[in-house]
Amino acid sequence: MKKKLLLFVLMFALVTLLTGCTEEKNKDALKFKEEYESLNGKKNAKGMEHRSISIDEKNPFVYKTGDEIVEMIESKETFFVYFGDTQCPWCRSVIEKAIEVAKDNNVKKIYYVKIWDDDHNEILRDVYTVKEDGSIEKTFEGAKSYPILLKYFDSVLSDYSLSDSDGNKLESPEKRIYAPNFIYVKNGIAKKMVEGISELQKDARAELTKEMLEDEEKQFNELFKLDSLCDVEAGC
Repeated sequence: MKKKLLLFVLMFALVTLLTGCTEEKNKDALKFKEEYESLNGKKNAKGMEHRSISIDEKNPFVYKTGDEIVEMIESKETFFVYFGDTQCPWCRSVIEKAIEVAKDNNVKKIYYVKIWDDDHNEILRDVYTVKEDGSIEKTFEGAKSYPILLKYFDSVLSDYSLSDSDGNKLESPEKRIYAPNFIYVKNGIAKKMVEGISELQKDARAELTKEMLEDEEKQFNELFKLDSLCDVEAGC
């Protein structure tokens, strides 16, 4: 009788835990949908209209802070992470295709780190500006997690350059987590990053053509298929 009671208690605890996790994930998915769709048809501070998009309420996004992603990396976890923001026009260009392809590849969860995190009153990234003498100066220091993320993601991140008043490119002393950046981490090691943006798209607010969407799909397939491939490929 005691064994049966113990088994029942353990099963009840497991069901409660799983239910709680599912409810939390669904809550984040709805929050993600509401945040992105809330800007449909609205204009930014410069008077430019945000792209109208439709987000599936069963999207895979789960909110995380930069600190939490660092903890997951140092715990050698395997996961996908998306760095972006609701107001980012390039993010709004690719997010629908990202969700579609993630579902096609049975990706259940993508962690979402906001570049401008209002919930935690935090701006993730450092800010650099070009001085009059042509040198580069850090004018804002981002979250404490940012330099740590740059270190862990160094192998997949793009270089960061700025332009002076004459249009000359100047290399920043650090790389950059751009928005959007989708990164696959395997056992705590960054394996691949894609932006999802088609090379054919020159304007973040341009109408997306069939060819652009095909380019987006190709990039996201290359990323999201890695999770299944890495289960069988040695060294991944």
